[in-house]
Amino acid sequence: MEDVFRFADEFGPLKLVHIWRPSLGLKAIVAVDNIACGPAVGGVRMAPDVSAEEAFRLARAMTLKNAAAGLPYGGGKSVIFADPKILPADKERLIRGFAAAIADLAEYIPGPDMGTDELAMGWIRDETGRAVGLPREIGGIPLDEIGATGFGVVAAVEVAAESIGLALKGARVAVQGFGSVGKHAARLLAGKGAVLVAASDSKGTIADDNGLDIAALIALKERGGSLRDYSRGRQLDGEAVIAAPCDILIPAARPDVVHRGNVARVQARIVAEGANIPCTIEAEEVLASRGVLVLPDFIANAGGVICAATEYRGGTEAAAFAAIDERIRANTRAVLDTVKSANVVPRTAALSLARERVRRAAQTRRWT
Repeated sequence: MEDVFRFADEFGPLKLVHIWRPSLGLKAIVAVDNIACGPAVGGVRMAPDVSAEEAFRLARAMTLKNAAAGLPYGGGKSVIFADPKILPADKERLIRGFAAAIADLAEYIPGPDMGTDELAMGWIRDETGRAVGLPREIGGIPLDEIGATGFGVVAAVEVAAESIGLALKGARVAVQGFGSVGKHAARLLAGKGAVLVAASDSKGTIADDNGLDIAALIALKERGGSLRDYSRGRQLDGEAVIAAPCDILIPAARPDVVHRGNVARVQARIVAEGANIPCTIEAEEVLASRGVLVLPDFIANAGGVICAATEYRGGTEAAAFAAIDERIRANTRAVLDTVKSANVVPRTAALSLARERVRRAAQTRRWT
């Protein structure tokens, strides 16, 4: 077992559950980090190279995200060790097997994440009676389909851009991870006049100083293709997007993609963390020392979980977007105000905000 307890502190983790079902080929881990604010909401990630440490770190990000957003939920995360591109029938069998294994883990409410989607959440709810990010047909608000997280990232970027005097019209944008978060953030920023100059997926980077055709890139991905199939622009390696000359960099894929080894290559003025923990703490500190404004993940990318919370209460899509806009703008302003008044880096300001909310919530609970 990995030594994830080296990360343990006053907030958690509450539980780490290892699941092994040999007959299904199912190996999974659930991390329930903290339930002071309520049951732990967090996505189900499917990838062959996940780990217990990743599950715990992502669960902690969810604790902070839900608390910062003022939601009545704690933080959790689960990881399934599998290739998400397996045959649909095999994927359904794994997901349903996973759901059956967590049926009694009442503290945890699953949601979609990398490698899973609204249909998978429908399977989980069918087995357990609880899930968020459900298909429309069973009363859900499909947060990936409507771009809830990307919408929230753009709201945070607008506040940040105003604070540093950056006009979005003509601003150059680079997106690392052109998936359910990155593509919507790029699309919405383009609607405000920004220009996508670089984007990447698992196959590599495509760049064009004159601007990429976002609709064409989205169409490529929806057909199951790669950005490398795009007929124009420069074909570069996957990490090249980190070094793209731009005003706004949106890392929207895996953890720790910006780190000590490549942070010097970042040329952006704003780094908006669309993924969970996409930058190491050391990288964030280096960027801050250079005057780059980093919008912490659990502030900038909370749109998805705000949408999920609205769905869980029976709210509408319009109500979800309104809540995302209001809460993320308010939290981004609060963080940036603290950055200026206390002369701290954005993550320190954001952590102070979220941790204080968790501590206050914990005072109301007997066991957390």
